[in-house]
Amino acid sequence: MAGFLVLVAAALLGLCIDGSGVAEAGREAPGTTARRVHTLFSVECQNYFDWQTVGLMHSYRKAQQPGPITRLLSCTDDEKKKYKGMHLAPTFEVPSMSRHPKTGDWYPAINKPAGVVHWLKHSKEAENVDWVVILDADMIIRGPIVPWELGAEKGKPVAAYYGYLVGCDNLLARLHTKHPELCDKVGGLLAMHIDDLRALAPVWLSKTEEVREDRAHWTTNITGDIYGKGWISEMYGYSFGAAEVGLQHKINNNLMIYPGYTPQEGVVPILLHYGLSFSVGNWSFRKLDHHEDAIVYDCGRLFPEPPYPKEVNMMEPDKNKRRALMLNLECINTLNQGLLLQHAANGCPKPNWTKYTSFLKSKTFAELTRPKQLTAATLRFEEPVHVVQEVQQEVVDEPGKPYPKIHTLFSTECTPYFDWQTVGLVHSFHLSGQPGNITRLLSCTDEDLKQYAGHDLAPTHYVPSMSRHPLTGDWYPAINKPAAVLHWLNHANTDAEYIVILDADMILRGPITPWEFKAARGRPVSTPYGYLIGCDNELAKLHTRHPEACDKVGGVIIMHIDDLRKFALLWLHKTEEVRADTAHYATNITGDIYASGWISEMYGYSFGAAELKLRHQISSGILIYPGYAPAPGIKYRVFHYGLEFKVGNWSFDKANWRTVDVVNKCWAQFPDPPGPSTLDQTDNNKLQTDLLSLECIKTLNEALHLHHKRRNCPDPNSDAAEEVVVSRKLGKLDGSFGLGSNRVQTNHSEEIPEPTLTDGMFSSVRFLVIALWAFCGLGFLTIAWVLFSGRKGKGKRGKSYRIKRRNSGTGFMDISSRDRHLRGVEVPL
Repeated sequence: MAGFLVLVAAALLGLCIDGSGVAEAGREAPGTTARRVHTLFSVECQNYFDWQTVGLMHSYRKAQQPGPITRLLSCTDDEKKKYKGMHLAPTFEVPSMSRHPKTGDWYPAINKPAGVVHWLKHSKEAENVDWVVILDADMIIRGPIVPWELGAEKGKPVAAYYGYLVGCDNLLARLHTKHPELCDKVGGLLAMHIDDLRALAPVWLSKTEEVREDRAHWTTNITGDIYGKGWISEMYGYSFGAAEVGLQHKINNNLMIYPGYTPQEGVVPILLHYGLSFSVGNWSFRKLDHHEDAIVYDCGRLFPEPPYPKEVNMMEPDKNKRRALMLNLECINTLNQGLLLQHAANGCPKPNWTKYTSFLKSKTFAELTRPKQLTAATLRFEEPVHVVQEVQQEVVDEPGKPYPKIHTLFSTECTPYFDWQTVGLVHSFHLSGQPGNITRLLSCTDEDLKQYAGHDLAPTHYVPSMSRHPLTGDWYPAINKPAAVLHWLNHANTDAEYIVILDADMILRGPITPWEFKAARGRPVSTPYGYLIGCDNELAKLHTRHPEACDKVGGVIIMHIDDLRKFALLWLHKTEEVRADTAHYATNITGDIYASGWISEMYGYSFGAAELKLRHQISSGILIYPGYAPAPGIKYRVFHYGLEFKVGNWSFDKANWRTVDVVNKCWAQFPDPPGPSTLDQTDNNKLQTDLLSLECIKTLNEALHLHHKRRNCPDPNSDAAEEVVVSRKLGKLDGSFGLGSNRVQTNHSEEIPEPTLTDGMFSSVRFLVIALWAFCGLGFLTIAWVLFSGRKGKGKRGKSYRIKRRNSGTGFMDISSRDRHLRGVEVPL
């Protein structure tokens, strides 16, 4: 009997679905005949996709989405034998490609394009369709998605914006499509003409396979994939495939929203994509926490109950933030309402009454979730921006025109962590041939300065520390960078025309000049920081009047000093502003994987520059992270070792050396990496990557070795350590900067020559010379005193007394005293 009821319920659900499709299939554009719409989504035979299917199907009915809907179900034969969810949605079965039949690669995301190709080829439904809407399973539909009402045209699909697909802007696009200029960063929601889909689908699949196999370019700096695992290859397969067949998207950033985001005023999203975690007060939801959850088949069980709308109205006075929280509630409540109805359709007994289930069945909830209609603000399109990675070109010098003066700055604090970075950067500065002077901006408290021993590591400008904000008390050391630049501009004298700003954790490999990288007044140069997604969403709209001018840049900056003088104060103020905006720390808004506001200074830079409409010349050929695959033919000028990098079983992560003092401990350095001869020579991309990693750590260790040598550290294989004592007592004996120099706390920014190296032998000779001078001087004084005394006492003393007196005088410095002096023991002279 129970089985019969399940079959009846499933049949009724199917009728309701088909009926809604028939009722809405006649939705027409003015002055046209009926246009047939079909909605597709792709899943696998798993509990994880079953509860998502229930939520999407329920929202499909509530939103009155026109036309039929089809679930593309990718399963193996073994999975189908055990699968319980065939009744959850109208289904078209697709052979699973999770395990690639040819390569054996495990990549379930490929089932999406493979499923679409199979549906187009084998489904009779595909023969009676004009327009197709493609969604993901983890979505909630809020209102009808009608392609022509969204602005879709044949050859011009409508899609949501996926700004993190940075590969559209760099060599990845050039490698995988003949038309990189047409690569659009889109995904999530796709609405296109069936003819466009027929042209695109097989290329979408083949490009997905192609990108997936291109392991050499999976790195985060190339793909934007924070895991560097090639997991978003399918998304690139779509963008590259669309570029290949000449599709130009109408990009809309308002139709779809992630719960947790705040919609702009007037925007009514018609699609919720709950791919990221979201919260309301102390309640939160994360889809990955329910990866194996059989909640669809567990009678009466729903996802954890969230707060009620009345509670949100009381807890959040801000209207825009309240809207965002209401969207979060709508998402989870629609999922739970779908589960409640599905449990009934499964033949589950009627659940006990609760306040929450009563709310889900109430007119109040029905009113809150009635189908949403498009607004003018929702239909606003984004202009696609294509920034194809530049290839460095040879610069032709203009005869007779002098190059402008350059000054290089970097910011640090009074800690051992920054000291070893300073040693590495300053050493590489001298090796690189970088023109002009370099200045360390040292931000320290008064207490820090009393104990600090590294004043002589670099030419230094001292800056009051803002790590603990003087007004708010917020602990945020990164704010010292803009604060220090501003302080330097206001207090230092410079005749430089261009300023190069670096981070301490960098190694220079070659000069960074404005004439080579085309910097100009009003046109600074910087490197791409694609993870600053806040430039593309509401964060930029909240914090700058010109969000369209927000550039995702950082790391290396080349800027005309006139621009820097106008900009520095804004950089500081915008950093404070973004840091104070804790409501928008979320990863989906900032791109900060820790959601802690730690990259507020980076946004302060981008938003401050946008305020002045300083548009950057973005160069991908200046900086590389060790461990990332280099682009062919690019001579990178800077290593930025901000992330862990590995060569075989050896690895280096700067964070592991945060409290280790390798500068003041003689001969301390980082663990030696493998030798170049041990590297795999068969994979050239991997070989080049590893060679760059070795170069970075080798330069750091060379810098530390030379630093210890300048400190006159004793040979670790000898017992000459006592020589260092005399060296420190006598102070700085040469022009190099070492620990023996007397500290004078003044701000100076003079150009420093490459330090002259001194070794223990040279120091010993000096001490012998000093000792000889001292001995001669004492001998002269002794003789003079004896002669004077002899003359004064002439005629009163006998010969024997004079001999005795002379003999006693020579004992003032005996052989043992002289030996101690020459060995470096302090002797009163």
